[in-house]
Amino acid sequence: MENRFIPQAIEIVTEAIKEDNSKNYQEAFRLYKKALEHFMIGVKCTFAGDVHCFSELTDLPSMCCTDEKNPTSKEIIMKRVEGYMTRAEQLRGMLEKETAPKPVAAVVDMDKGDKEDDDETDAETAKLRGSLASAVVSEKPNVKWDDVAGLDAAKEALKEAVILPARFPQLFTGKRRPWKGILLYGPPGTGKSYLAQAVATEADATFFSVSSSSLVSKWQGESEKLVKNLFEMAREKKPAIIFIDEIDSLCSSRSEGESDSTRRIKNEFLVQMQGIGNKHDGVLVLGATNVPWELDPAMRRRFEKRIYIPLPDIEARKVMLGIHLGDTPNELSDSNFTAIAEKTEGCSGSDISVLVRDALMEPLRKCQQAQFFTPVGLMTYRRYTCVAVF
Repeated sequence: MENRFIPQAIEIVTEAIKEDNSKNYQEAFRLYKKALEHFMIGVKCTFAGDVHCFSELTDLPSMCCTDEKNPTSKEIIMKRVEGYMTRAEQLRGMLEKETAPKPVAAVVDMDKGDKEDDDETDAETAKLRGSLASAVVSEKPNVKWDDVAGLDAAKEALKEAVILPARFPQLFTGKRRPWKGILLYGPPGTGKSYLAQAVATEADATFFSVSSSSLVSKWQGESEKLVKNLFEMAREKKPAIIFIDEIDSLCSSRSEGESDSTRRIKNEFLVQMQGIGNKHDGVLVLGATNVPWELDPAMRRRFEKRIYIPLPDIEARKVMLGIHLGDTPNELSDSNFTAIAEKTEGCSGSDISVLVRDALMEPLRKCQQAQFFTPVGLMTYRRYTCVAVF
């Protein structure tokens, strides 16, 4: 598909420069902002299609086509984008100074009091966001799709819901919109959290990983503020993904015996996920639970897409055995893997991981009874084996 965003951005920024030179700063700022959005989408599409370069800021763009793999083209565009962004920030500052109301001498004390209140609010917000800083996954977990054995249907659904909108936003127009909430549910140990790590690795987005300990506070009224600040941070850093593990511990069904703080947390989640006045473009909420029937019905409705993560089948169990065994020296054949996979029916991925680790430790247990070691001569190298005294 031809990338039309770069040429459109060049046309818009040309109009912005004309308005800027005519000192029509309000219209110039609007056009600069619109052009930057087109530039960002065009660059994110990895220069698919024709990419056009342009020369000086005041010149009309030359529509000369360049190679998409040529790094010079991308460097030129990004350098010009930085210049346009700097100019847009300058215009924003000028416009804010023009529209800001001038202080009145009679209300100087009131303004001072308001400023102190604002400072206190900013300090409180900074404290809340500081406690949520650990939820931001700054380093990729390094879990690829291929590292997740089986679950082909779940992986395809996640690619459709997460990866495709991030890489090709131009495809989602009109009524075709990406999912805003995805719920992963299934038996424990089937790889729901592991799939979330794969999403964090593959998706080009800010990833927030939170649990009940990140959002529940002992102070009255602070928990719902943490929830609100979490979503505000996600909207500021969009595209963003909020992963909530064991979401049933936070948003279980409402009952008469629950505390007011628990109810307020649920209400804040409901408002932030689908409330009036909240924009959700670019923010995806990814939840995981073993007991979806215990979720509050209103919260369950917020998750538009629900993906079942089943127990692994025989082929998936066979692949898991090889993945967990890794490069550890062994003499297992393909038929051995098949036989073990057949005998582990009903086991989850976590169960198979524990089984392999226990099997790897079995040869080492002989060392506890060994009195001495004897060399064993081989054709290529020499190794030692333990000898026990009975």
